[in-house]
Amino acid sequence: MKYFLILGLIAITVCCKQGPNKIKKTTSGYELVWSDEFEIPGLPDSTKWGYDIGGHGWGNKELQTYSGQRSENARVENGFLVIEARREAMNGMNYTSARLLSKGKGDWLYGRVEVRADLPHGRGTWPAIWMLPTKNVYGGWPKSGEIDIMEHVGFDAGKVHGTVHTEAYNHMKGTQKTSIQTISDAQDSFHAYSIDWSAEKIVFSIDDKPYFTFDNEHTDYTTWPFDRPFHLLLNIAVGGNWGGQQGVDDNIWPQQMKVDYVRVFQRK
Repeated sequence: MKYFLILGLIAITVCCKQGPNKIKKTTSGYELVWSDEFEIPGLPDSTKWGYDIGGHGWGNKELQTYSGQRSENARVENGFLVIEARREAMNGMNYTSARLLSKGKGDWLYGRVEVRADLPHGRGTWPAIWMLPTKNVYGGWPKSGEIDIMEHVGFDAGKVHGTVHTEAYNHMKGTQKTSIQTISDAQDSFHAYSIDWSAEKIVFSIDDKPYFTFDNEHTDYTTWPFDRPFHLLLNIAVGGNWGGQQGVDDNIWPQQMKVDYVRVFQRK
């Protein structure tokens, strides 16, 4: 009996270590057109990811500088992409982090974008999985749009935000279209954050459960600039107008967002 119990525990352990990222998910009516499973250790795949670099606050009074091709801030290990924010001085800022983007390497008009991630802990962290237009056809932010697939601020643990910004609807005016889901273990477990984006609407889901729909009003670009290709961004900001509303806990660093996979599907 003890022998079979040990074998069973080994089987469970192997299953859990492999995890859902090894399952090639299929979505009815869709085909996989772009993905990163993060299976090769080292720096992120340069054919799929570039970097935003610098420490000028990024329009939000953020406290980090973003580095490029620096394993301390972005690396692939143990089958995950690790984005790590650290308390260290660089370029006049007191924190470092990474902001990866697929611009010019992965740009899509419509489809399903899914990212499975485990979020960082602590006051002052501000991780995001989001999308920006590859070309600002309608003008600078927010005219050409922004899709925030997932945002989370550490001082409000477990509250996951899905948000859309346009010229008519944005946080500068307080008119942004948004919804919040409570995911109590978002900082301790992996969850799949996704959007299903068509010419008619954008549907936000967590673990395949829809919770927010933004509809095309069929007016003009001020309410729907989402008829152009967008690219994906993954990052952890430190502090800032939102993430730093209750200050930054200097005792929590480093903090990581781990990404199990990124998958993009489009209709066949």
